[in-house]
Amino acid sequence: MPASPRAHASAATGRDAAVPPERAFSWRFTTPLFIGSALNPVNSSLIATALLPIAHGIGVPIGQTAALVTALYLASAIAQPTAGKAAEVLGARRVFLAGIVLVGVGGVLGGLAQDLVTLLLGRVLIGLGTSCAYPTAMLLIRRRAADAGLEKPPGGVLGGLQISGIATASLGLPIGGVLVGALGWRSVLFVNVPVALIAFAATLLWVSPDGPLQRPLRGRELASRLDAGGIAGFALAMIALLLFLFLLPSVHWYLLAVSAALWTALVCWELRARSPFLDVRMLAADRALSRTYLRFGLALLCQYVVLYGITQWVEGVRGLTETQSGLLLLPMTLVSGLVIAPVSRRNLVRGPVVAAAVACLVGSAGVLLLSASAWIGWVVVITLFFGLVVGFAAAGNQTALYAQAPAEQLGTASGLLRTFGYVGSIASSAVTGLVFHSSVSDGGVHLIAWIMVGISLVLLLVSVLDRTLPTRTDAGD
Repeated sequence: MPASPRAHASAATGRDAAVPPERAFSWRFTTPLFIGSALNPVNSSLIATALLPIAHGIGVPIGQTAALVTALYLASAIAQPTAGKAAEVLGARRVFLAGIVLVGVGGVLGGLAQDLVTLLLGRVLIGLGTSCAYPTAMLLIRRRAADAGLEKPPGGVLGGLQISGIATASLGLPIGGVLVGALGWRSVLFVNVPVALIAFAATLLWVSPDGPLQRPLRGRELASRLDAGGIAGFALAMIALLLFLFLLPSVHWYLLAVSAALWTALVCWELRARSPFLDVRMLAADRALSRTYLRFGLALLCQYVVLYGITQWVEGVRGLTETQSGLLLLPMTLVSGLVIAPVSRRNLVRGPVVAAAVACLVGSAGVLLLSASAWIGWVVVITLFFGLVVGFAAAGNQTALYAQAPAEQLGTASGLLRTFGYVGSIASSAVTGLVFHSSVSDGGVHLIAWIMVGISLVLLLVSVLDRTLPTRTDAGD
C-alpha cells in the first residue's frame, strides 16, 4: 500500500510519521524539555548564596562578585530570542542540544575557575546555554502536536513548561544554600554538569531529530536568514539599556542615550531586513502580543522586587540568614506551581491575567504591613500572593502568546517573552538598589511597597482594558 503524503513529509523532516495523540506528550518527550527549561531560572538565583564564599575563595571584594549575577542576566536577555530565531532556521532540537552542551562546558569552566574573569566566562556560557531551552521547547512542542494531528498541544504540557521555566526561580536560593554549606561554592557551578548530561542523553533518546536541512547554508545566506545584523543591534542596544539599569543609583545618561540611538538604528535596520530578527511591523500591528509582553514584564518586575527587596529586608532588619530567607520564600514557588497546572490545562487566558494583576495589587499593599516588630509570618503570606501572581501571569500570558504569535515566528516570540521577563527582573534590582542605597530599613521597604502598588495598578489597567484577551483558547485535549 503506498505511503501517505503525511508519512513522506514526516520522513523528510525526521519526525515521527504518526504519533498517537494519547502518547504524543509522554513523560519521555517532556522530561528533557522541562529539565532544560528549569536550568535558566534556577541558575539565576542559585549563585546568590555563594557570592560571599566566592569573594573569599578567589580573593576579590564582595562587590565585584555581583557581576556574576549581571553576566547571566545580560546573556539570557539577549540569547532567549536569538536562540528562538536560530531554532526556526537550523532546527529546534539542534539548538536545544547545543545549548545543553554550553551549559555543561560553562559548569566545568566556572567550577574550576581560579579568578573572576574565568568565573564570568563560565556564567556567560551557562546563561547562553540555558537560554536555548525555553524557545526551542516551545517549537518542539508545537511540532509534536502537529505530528500527532493536534491543532495545539494539551494545556497541561504548556503548564509544565511554565512550572519548570518560571516557577522554579526561587528554588535556587535554598538549593544554593544547601550546596554551598555541604560542598562549597564551586558546587553551584559544577551541579550544572550532571544535569546537563542527563538532559542531553534524554533528548537524544526521546526527542525526534529535526531532519536534514533543505540544503547546506553558506555563511552569507545563514547570516541573512538569522538576521545577524539585527541580532547584533539588539544585543548592543540591550546591553546599553541593562547597564544603565544595573548602575543605578549612579545615573549614566550617556548609556541611556546610546541605547536609544541603537534601538532607533535597529528599528530602521529591521524594517528593511529580508528575514527580520525583531519583526517591528508584526509587533506594531499585533498590539495584543505587545501587551502580552508588557504584562509579563510588569508581573515579573514585582515578583523579583519581592525576591530581592524582601530578601534583603528580612536579612538586614530581621536578622535571618541567606538560607533561612531562601526557605522563607519557598512557599511562593509551590503556590505558583499549583496554580499554573490547572490554569494551563484549561487553556484559560483572561481570568488568570486579571487575577495576576489583582493578586499583585493585594500583595504589594500587604508589604506596607511589614516592620521590624511585625509577625514574620506576614512575609510568607505576602509571598504566597506573589506565588499567585507568577502562576496566573505565567500560565495566562503563555497561553495568549501561543495563540497570538505567528507559527513561523514562535521561537523568537517565545524568547522575547522571556527577555521582557528579564528586563523586569533587572529593573527590580534597580528599584531595590535605589531604595536601599544607603541602608535597609522599614521605611525603605514601605517605599518599595508604594512603587509596587503603582506598577500593579498599571498591570491591572493593561489587563482589564484589553478586550482582545479571550476567556480561553482552544487546544488539543
